[in-house]
Amino acid sequence: MDTDRLQNAPLGSLLVLAARLAQQQWGGYLAAHHNLTPAGVAVLTTLGMHGGDLSHSRVAQACFFKPATLTGIVDTLEKSGHVQRRPDPNDRRAVRLTITEAGRLALVKVREVREFHAPMTSVDTDPAKAAIIREFLMELISTLEGPDDHTRG
Repeated sequence: MDTDRLQNAPLGSLLVLAARLAQQQWGGYLAAHHNLTPAGVAVLTTLGMHGGDLSHSRVAQACFFKPATLTGIVDTLEKSGHVQRRPDPNDRRAVRLTITEAGRLALVKVREVREFHAPMTSVDTDPAKAAIIREFLMELISTLEGPDDHTRG
């Protein structure tokens, strides 16, 4: 990669490029070692954080997916035994998603990798630099997440 050319690139461009490269690397790892996708991990994480049982629309909202996009992700997770669909007892038209024991186990394994990873760059080992990057990313996330965000998939 031509890092000289990127030296004066706008922060937004660098962020998009870094995110794409990180997502490709993470996605490749998840596929090779856990038979999961980043989107599947997001669904499992959401279900795991909320007691393992949520409506389809709530999971879509929490993961920043459109409900139609979530359907395909859940199809794959259901086929692999990580998630179950069940009718909502309060609304016959609605579906609830439940994380299975296999899904919980997969999530534990993925979390272990995320929590005990080696630093991605030298910035990870410098608390002052990491704090600045964290502040930037948190503010960016807060600014971008909202009901009118048209960039969600």
